Amino acid sequence: MRQRGSALVEFQLLAVLLLVPLVYVLLAALDVQRTVFGATQAAREAGRVAASTGSEPAARYAASVSLRDQGVDPSVVGVRFSCPAGCQTPGGRITVDVSTRVGLPFLPDVLGRVAAVPVSATHTAPIDRYRS
Repeated sequence: MRQRGSALVEFQLLAVLLLVPLVYVLLAALDVQRTVFGATQAAREAGRVAASTGSEPAARYAASVSLRDQGVDPSVVGVRFSCPAGCQTPGGRITVDVSTRVGLPFLPDVLGRVAAVPVSATHTAPIDRYRS
């Protein structure tokens, strides 16, 4: 029985079996990380705009621009503002919470809703103490 050349075939088979899951995990991790970057930047920008202008629509727009910049759909992201001492109180703080879920790539919609990674970011921005 000749075994000549069978190692090459076995190597190719094992390489495909090991590389396909590795590439899938890499794509999923990159998608989650992209969304984390977008959520973090959206929370930071929304907090900054809300603290400086006091306008919640402007802050939501800043968050959506930051999300779109990272390739995240702003319509599936929740942005929540909380101001314990009032949103225009000098010396107060505005806390912005951004949350979403990232579906794993190449899954049908039914499984994508179940197998999703939750992503959230929080940023607290101080309101200028000397604001008039």
